[in-house]
Amino acid sequence: MNDIVKSEHTTVLLHEAIDALVTDPDGFYVDGTFGRGGHTAELLSRLSSKGRVLAIDKDPQAIEAGRQRFADDSRLTIVHGSFADMGEWVEGRAITGVLVDLGVSSPQLDQAERGFSFMRDGPLDMRMDTSSGLSAAAWIASAPEADIAQVIKEYGEERFAKRMASAVVRERAVAPITRTVQLAKILSEAHPAWERGRHPATKAFQAIRIFINRELDDLNALLKQVIDLLQVGGRLVVISFHSLEDRQVKRFIRDQERGIQLPRNLPVRDVERGVRLKKIGKAVMPNDSEVDDNVRSRSAVMRISERVA
Repeated sequence: MNDIVKSEHTTVLLHEAIDALVTDPDGFYVDGTFGRGGHTAELLSRLSSKGRVLAIDKDPQAIEAGRQRFADDSRLTIVHGSFADMGEWVEGRAITGVLVDLGVSSPQLDQAERGFSFMRDGPLDMRMDTSSGLSAAAWIASAPEADIAQVIKEYGEERFAKRMASAVVRERAVAPITRTVQLAKILSEAHPAWERGRHPATKAFQAIRIFINRELDDLNALLKQVIDLLQVGGRLVVISFHSLEDRQVKRFIRDQERGIQLPRNLPVRDVERGVRLKKIGKAVMPNDSEVDDNVRSRSAVMRISERVA
């Protein structure tokens, strides 16, 4: 069997996400972040023979693994791309539910050659889609110091971003920065306030990954189109692992729920105020048992909303 298929990944909030997503077993659903197919497999198990699923992923390895795993299920179509382009893939068909899990999969983190983890020495790549775009090494080699500092500060919320960016530029003049452990050492040595239990390069690595993969841009592009793609009553389920992502989703749902702000007590219906979504329940987080079994789930936050107009 192909090693790609054997790579293990523990799906976060598996049953909670699919419970929230499925409102019609005959419906058409989109898993915008297929990963290793955990959510998709559970989703298919809840659907009838009439149900259909479109799965999307940037990672060519994920696509290959998925096509092998689900080769015999004609209800599933798997495509290589970004959920930012979801509208192009669904071709005008109304969607019953959209799920996106914004985390990085375990195979991506655990394979040193992917360059996502500073805990394993490998090429400094970080691309989810290894078939296109700049690698982290290529960007680090050419980006102005101010741009590196801005990325680390904005996407990593790292208060020592300027010091870290300065160190990167100084060290790249001595030798090319091409390895994960090499970059982690530079960032760590530039960080003056190490925290117990947290690697000093954590926020900067996360920031560079988010930037390289346009993660927040893609999320924003999805949110701009998703209401029009959903049928009335259709659900949007988003699992975030970073405060910037969760804030973006939370604000989006809140704004759509409020609609146009008018004076209080004005006799105007929700549809006339432009209310298009409603929040379903409170934010959902993994329970203690799930965190104990899968420490990578500890920062997950799931938000659920439904199209109302």
